[in-house]
Amino acid sequence: MADKTEKKNMPRQAPRLEHELLVAYKTVDGFITDWATNISRGGIFINTPNPLAVGTTVRLIISLPDAAFPFDLSGRVTRVNEVNNPNQVPGMGIEFIGIDDEKRERIQRLVDRLRKELPEPEAVKHTK
Repeated sequence: MADKTEKKNMPRQAPRLEHELLVAYKTVDGFITDWATNISRGGIFINTPNPLAVGTTVRLIISLPDAAFPFDLSGRVTRVNEVNNPNQVPGMGIEFIGIDDEKRERIQRLVDRLRKELPEPEAVKHTK
């Protein structure tokens, strides 16, 4: 099972933004809708109790808040967090593949805009 964390020790190519986005992806059983919990110009992490195997190529339909139509993208599963690990959110990391520059830049603009608009995680204070 060592291949499930194939990129575990590799640095991220783009900073991630913690933000939920609705995403659909195609499996052998049809399309499944789940929530992506973070996004960058290079990929997304989908929170799911049934992640696909590392190396699986998937078709993604992502609804960006500033887009009139959902993005139709391809990706490859690069990392899996199993549901039985209490220290990790279950799901799969997906790297975008074959994405054109226009879509990549639109995703980056969204990430940059949301990063400015949303509070920093450490700035959120808990009240007793």
